Amino acid sequence: MSVMHQVKDWIMKALGAVIIVLFAVMTVIGSYQIVTRYFFNRPSTISEELLTYSFTWMALFASAYVFGKRDHMRIGFLADKITGTPKKCLDAAIEMLAFVFAGVVMVYGGSSITKLTMIQTTASLQIPMGYVYAAVPVTGVLIMLFSLVNAIDLLHADHKEKEEA
Repeated sequence: MSVMHQVKDWIMKALGAVIIVLFAVMTVIGSYQIVTRYFFNRPSTISEELLTYSFTWMALFASAYVFGKRDHMRIGFLADKITGTPKKCLDAAIEMLAFVFAGVVMVYGGSSITKLTMIQTTASLQIPMGYVYAAVPVTGVLIMLFSLVNAIDLLHADHKEKEEA
């Protein structure tokens, strides 16, 4: 179990670093774009495109990071009223639904769209659009991994509580 948590912690730290770097890059690019647009009256299309794609990657990676911390947004007015074993079953079911969603929609669907758009290039950067869409299956794999670890933790906590009783 501890190896699994060490791997998750390492992934979370690396993901956090990537998010910080993307945010810093976005800040620099955004500042450059403001200077070129308002002071030199020559807007940069490359910076605008880079800013858009950096924001997309950062948002997707940040969602995986928040999911890994189990701080994702949820509507809990009914789920919070449940306690004990039914609550753990509901939490485990939610983790498995997230696992299936990430697997089907993000990994499978994201991989399909990434493959389809590898022949299409971006307007300013002239790189394949598949590189932009590659963040979707990567994020899906991370969410699947985090939901699996979360589900194992839920089951382990259930087993631990039975031993203590």
